[in-house]
Amino acid sequence: MTIGIIFLIFLALTFDFLNGFHDSANSIATIVSTRVLSPRLAVLWAAFFNFIAFLFFGLHVANTIGKGIIDIAIVDNGIIFGTLIGACSWNIITWYFALPTSSSHALIGGMIGAALVKSGTKSLIWSGIIKTVSFIFISPVAGLILGFTLGIIVYWSFRKSIPSKVDHIFRKGQLISAALYSLGHGGNDAQKTMGIIASLLFSAGLLGGKFHIPFWVVIACQAAIALGTMFGGWRIVKTMGQKVAKLKPVDGFCAETGAAIMLFISSAFGIPVSTTHTITGSIMGIGALKRMSAVKWGVAGRIVWAWIITIPCSAIISALAYKAWIVFIK
Repeated sequence: MTIGIIFLIFLALTFDFLNGFHDSANSIATIVSTRVLSPRLAVLWAAFFNFIAFLFFGLHVANTIGKGIIDIAIVDNGIIFGTLIGACSWNIITWYFALPTSSSHALIGGMIGAALVKSGTKSLIWSGIIKTVSFIFISPVAGLILGFTLGIIVYWSFRKSIPSKVDHIFRKGQLISAALYSLGHGGNDAQKTMGIIASLLFSAGLLGGKFHIPFWVVIACQAAIALGTMFGGWRIVKTMGQKVAKLKPVDGFCAETGAAIMLFISSAFGIPVSTTHTITGSIMGIGALKRMSAVKWGVAGRIVWAWIITIPCSAIISALAYKAWIVFIK
């Protein structure tokens, strides 16, 4: 294993750390905003379930990222470098502006940008790209519907209970729903970095003749995303937990559970969805259940625009990084 490959693996794990850092808001915003757990305990809770997610899910998403977005035959060190610089840069930019965008789509945009510069459109696997891009719209809508539906079921079931009793029950319930969501987050998002590292190793001839995900890659990626979650992107926590809709423990339970169901299903089918889009849609759904004005649609609109530009913006940064690799490094 060369120094160049070791450097790119380190860069990939840096992205994975930033993914956890950037997306910690997804896992803990509701449980912090409802004051069920303090921020410190919330990130530890989420990080633990992020890390152990590999015990519950297969590696379908990792395989999709590794060989389902661009032709694996064109992957080289420059492609991986451009991809990771594009994704990391976009994560840092959106963290600065407190926008809960998708680390997953930033990574996919990075792959597309570098591949286009190297080989043009022939290197793109359109079936995988279309499936992923379609879930920019499907996952938040599904999250919204699931959050809204669970809210109806729970509110109707406890319609005769006094508010203090409901609050007491769902303060405990939110510990379970946050754990489930963190499992889904770790099971979907960490696998994307696994796919990138496996692609790098395969292109360098270090995996033999068959593409697969080595166990050490699995553990390293789960640890990196858990560590990032522990540090927490607090700017985005505020946007997710307070600015989209005001939440009570029962609302947080419904939002997290609805999003977790969506993530479990998508991970089982190997679809690299955005955990950010899913939980944001679910929060909107539970907010809209109370009244439409409970959702701050202006903030939601700004978030949606950030979702739409994530892939093209990260692709542009990646393309420039790949060109820089060719000129200054290769």
